[in-house]
Amino acid sequence: MIEAAMIWNEPNNKSHWDFENDPGWAVFAEMARLAGEAIAAERPGLPRVLGGMSPIDPEFIRLMAVQGVLDRLDAVAVHGFPLDWNHWMIDEWPSKIASIAEATHLPVWVSEVGVSTFGAEEVQEWGLRRTAELLTGRAPRIHWYSLYDLPAAWPATTRHREAEGSSYYRHFHMGLLDEHGRPKRAARIFRDYTPELGICQWFHFEDHRLDDAVRWLKELGVTYLRTGLSWADWFRPDALDWFDRQMRALEPFDLTVTFCFTPEHEGIWEHYTAPPKRPEAFAEFCAAMIRRYAV
Repeated sequence: MIEAAMIWNEPNNKSHWDFENDPGWAVFAEMARLAGEAIAAERPGLPRVLGGMSPIDPEFIRLMAVQGVLDRLDAVAVHGFPLDWNHWMIDEWPSKIASIAEATHLPVWVSEVGVSTFGAEEVQEWGLRRTAELLTGRAPRIHWYSLYDLPAAWPATTRHREAEGSSYYRHFHMGLLDEHGRPKRAARIFRDYTPELGICQWFHFEDHRLDDAVRWLKELGVTYLRTGLSWADWFRPDALDWFDRQMRALEPFDLTVTFCFTPEHEGIWEHYTAPPKRPEAFAEFCAAMIRRYAV
C-alpha cells in the first residue's frame, strides 16, 4: 500500500540536483510545487514528503518555505550518515532533527540513515544499535539504508564516482546483506528494532533481487519500506511492466514511493540530475504514477 509520495531525493545534494544550473533552486521549487498539487489532485490526503535533505540544512527548508514548496507538502525528510560521510557525530542526531523542526511546522522524517561495512561489520552493528537508540520516538518514519549492498559491477548514483576516493566505495557496503544476499552481523539483530525501523531499498530497472528482497523484508519484520519509481526509467521500453511487477511485489508493505531522476530528453542537459526544461512534465509523471498505483 502506498502510504506517502516523496518528491525527489536529496535535492540539496550536488550528486542528485544540478544547482549550478539552478542556483536558487527556483526550478526545483516550481517542479516540487506542481508535483505536490498534482499528487493531491489524484489522491487527496495522501502524504506528500519533500525528498530527504543531504546535508541536513535548516536554511534549505526556510528557502523552500519562502518559495511556497512547503505549502504543498505534509512532511519533510532528512538523510544522515555520520559514520561514513557527514562531518558530525552520531550523537548529534537529536539536535539535527530539532534544527529542522525549528524551521518548519511539518513533521520531520528520517528517510535514509545507515552505516557501511567498508571498514568492519562490527561498525555497522554498533551503528545500528546506537542509531535506533537515538532516533526511535523522535521521527514518524525512520528508514534504514539499506537492505542490500550495491553490486560491485553497478555504478553508485553520484556524479563524482572515483574522484570521491574511499567515500565513493562506501556506497557499495551499506546493506544488511552483501550483494549475494548473505546476511551481515547487523542483519542478525535488525529484527530487534522492527517495526519501529523501516528500510529504504532502491531497485534498479528489472532488478533481479526483487523477490528475494520481499522475502528478507518479511523475515526481518519490516512493515514500512521506501523505494523509488524513476522518471527517467519511465521512458524505457516495457517500463510499465517493470513498474507493475515492482509495485505488486511490494504491496505487503506501507510504501513511501520516491519520484526522481530527470530523463535525458527532459533535462536542460542530458543527465539525471539536470533541472527539467518543463517542470510540469515531472508533475505529469507523478500524477500518472499515483493514478496507476495509489487510487
